[in-house]
Amino acid sequence: MAKYLAVHPVDPPVSMDAVGPLAKKAKAGVTPDAYWVKSWCELNDNGEVTAVYCEWDGKDAQTVRDALTSLIPELPFSKVSTMAEIQAEDFR
Repeated sequence: MAKYLAVHPVDPPVSMDAVGPLAKKAKAGVTPDAYWVKSWCELNDNGEVTAVYCEWDGKDAQTVRDALTSLIPELPFSKVSTMAEIQAEDFR
């Protein structure tokens, strides 16, 4: 299964507490064809979330887009991209 990165701009910024319920919704609705793995939150100087970057495993990018649209429509995404991971330890 390929890996994908979904980018969610958050404007206006929200507290970290506001992200939790959305994460629960995403996790509750995953399928074998589109599975949320983890996320990183970009924070401003006040500790508010300004963007969320989500790693997904998926059959294809459209399947991930469809899952995001149906699971968490209140957190729109700007793009879903195929990603490749490299580990720093691979370059020792």
